[in-house]
Order: sequence, then structure tokens, then C-alpha cells
Amino acid sequence: MKTGLLIKELRIKKGLTQEELSERTELSTRTIQRIENGEVDPRSYTLRMIAKALDVDFSFFVEDEAKEDEAKKDQLILGLVHLSGLCLLFIPTILIWNNKKNKVKGITEHYNYVLSFQLTIWLIFILPGIAMHYFFSLNHFNNRAPYLIFIGVVIGVVFSIINTINVINNQPYKRFSFIKEENKDKKDSK
Repeated sequence: MKTGLLIKELRIKKGLTQEELSERTELSTRTIQRIENGEVDPRSYTLRMIAKALDVDFSFFVEDEAKEDEAKKDQLILGLVHLSGLCLLFIPTILIWNNKKNKVKGITEHYNYVLSFQLTIWLIFILPGIAMHYFFSLNHFNNRAPYLIFIGVVIGVVFSIINTINVINNQPYKRFSFIKEENKDKKDSK
């Protein structure tokens, strides 16, 4: 929850208007509005005045901001896991996962998805392309195998970039999965 929304929620629970909070904090009503709407991030001194006026501990706001920062960092790490799929080598993905597996929530799910995606590209495009290239070059046929390898690499790169962007923006990333997942809303309603 953003700090501004948290302040608004606490103000409403206390039964205060923005004007009343403004009077208690010596801030302008417009400043209170801008903070609650997320237009500005309040400084430490301002947060202390608001915390005092709302009868809450200042650390309440700081912990909330720390959680937000940690969540953003986690999203970047998860995006990095997906971006490591660019090179279609398993080692970067494994190294990132191994380094962050106990620190980032949900990284194992992303790791498994990226590895299965990389393995799929290898099995469908790259290994058959290498095999075709080898066998067709022995028979001196017109060899189209490099195109298959190129298509696999391009698909891997494009999907890795799309998934990275989706993960960083906190959107679904399993759009290209072969297994359909049940909607969580359907599970909850049963």
C-alpha cells in the first residue's frame, strides 16, 4: 500500500477531514491532498508530523515504504531471471536462482518456467536444427537447418523480453505456456 493511501485510510479511520489533518500538522490542505493522491512523496519531517496527528508511530510509514522498495527489488530480480533466458543457456538462470532462492519470494516458480521455456526452445528448434545441419551437410543437400536454429533463437529472445517486461510490470508472464492454469477465482468460489 502506498504511503499516501495509508495516510488517507488512517485519516478516515480517525474520522478526520483533510482540512482537520491539515490544521493538526500545520501543512496545507493541498499538500495533504497531493500526498494522499500519490502526487508527492512526503519527507521524513512531514511523515513525523502526520504520524503524530494520526496517533501512530512514525515507523509505521517507514516500514510500509521499506516493504514497497523490497517488492520493487524482488520484481527486478524476477525480471532478471526471465531476461537470463535471452541467451538460451541454462547457467545464468541457475546462477541467479541459486543466489536469490532464499531471498526473493516466488523465484522458484519463475526459475522453473524459464528453464522449461529454454528447454522447449532447445528441443523444438536448436537441437533438431543442429542435427539437420549435420546430416544434410553429409549428403550435400540444400541445407535449411540454420534457419530453424535462427527461428528458435529469435522466438527465445522475443518471448524472454516480453516476459521480462510483464514480470517487472507485475503482469501475467505465462502467456506462452502449454499448460492452461485454472482461474484462481473459480477455485475460490468452489
